[in-house]
Amino acid sequence: MEENNENQLNIELSEEIAEGIYSNLAIITHSSTEFVLDFVRIMPGVPKAKVKSRIVLTPEHAKRLLLALDDNIHKYEQVNGKIRTHEGQPALPMNFGGPTAQA
Repeated sequence: MEENNENQLNIELSEEIAEGIYSNLAIITHSSTEFVLDFVRIMPGVPKAKVKSRIVLTPEHAKRLLLALDDNIHKYEQVNGKIRTHEGQPALPMNFGGPTAQA
């Protein structure tokens, strides 16, 4: 049986990139030609946060990402149950929902 390597794409993943970057906030902006996704890490008690990663996409690729995320979330929820989103709560939970510290 002959394999078709014409459509094969080899993707390299360095060790540094494979570690990933933790983000608990995404800011999405767009223009007529691109979508910009800024991934931020906010920490309790720290009034300033830095963008840890920025991804720039064409509108078509942004839509493809939306559809891929929707498909993956659906598959995840079939196995693990519905993901709770805490509707009605502030978008920036500065207390992170845990107990407050006292000195």
